[in-house]
Amino acid sequence: MSISVQDVHWATAGVLVVNGISLDVSPGRTLGLLGPNGSGKSSLLRLICRLRKVASGVISLGDVDIGSMSRLDIAKRIAFVEQQATTEAQVTVLEVVKLGRTPHRGALSPWGTSDDGAVNDALAHVGMMQKAGQLWHTLSGGERQRVHIARALAQTPSELLLDEPTNHLDIQHQLEILSLVTKLPITSIIALHDLNLASMFCDTIAVLSRGQVVAAGAPEDVLTEELISEVFGVRAFVERSPHHGRHHIQFLGSNA
Repeated sequence: MSISVQDVHWATAGVLVVNGISLDVSPGRTLGLLGPNGSGKSSLLRLICRLRKVASGVISLGDVDIGSMSRLDIAKRIAFVEQQATTEAQVTVLEVVKLGRTPHRGALSPWGTSDDGAVNDALAHVGMMQKAGQLWHTLSGGERQRVHIARALAQTPSELLLDEPTNHLDIQHQLEILSLVTKLPITSIIALHDLNLASMFCDTIAVLSRGQVVAAGAPEDVLTEELISEVFGVRAFVERSPHHGRHHIQFLGSNA
């Protein structure tokens, strides 16, 4: 397994946020994390990249417990794209993406051709090469999200974690971002709110509720009308889409 989470617990302010979660993600696959607000999705992502420390349980990268790895070694392997990042500094797209090389460079290390290659490849992957010299604050929301992903790719990670990467984007940019991410030759875990997008783009999904995994597997096996009603509190009609072959969910209204 590329990423393995085994019986992980984490609490804050006396509240158990992650409650015995176990998950495995195979190399090169995309796992979608679904669940209501407060279900533990964002916390789990931060535990996997060790921005938070597990209270109990084990998270492994390959065969290695992340608890035995340095933060620098983890940053060389895992890239994390948070929900929103902003800055008032007058920085260019190129300068933002170059920050992704930080884990690979010592304090006195000169910038090298390998750094240039990683940055240029990242910009090319997200289609932002032509805007490398443009100021960050002049970009659209979709373009900024592409730059966030480019900065993560400049780390040359083998695992990519994304927390609500389509939040606040219009549908065109949502589709573009998820299509981009899921075509990358790396392992990805994406926290999402949109069940239909998860069904379209993720190889497997895990549904969280109150810090626990209540269902995991292929989208068509997990996203049933019964589960959607129980976990999300809404009535839904689920059918196979004639366009992409995955399940499509039509929401009919609240259970209330």
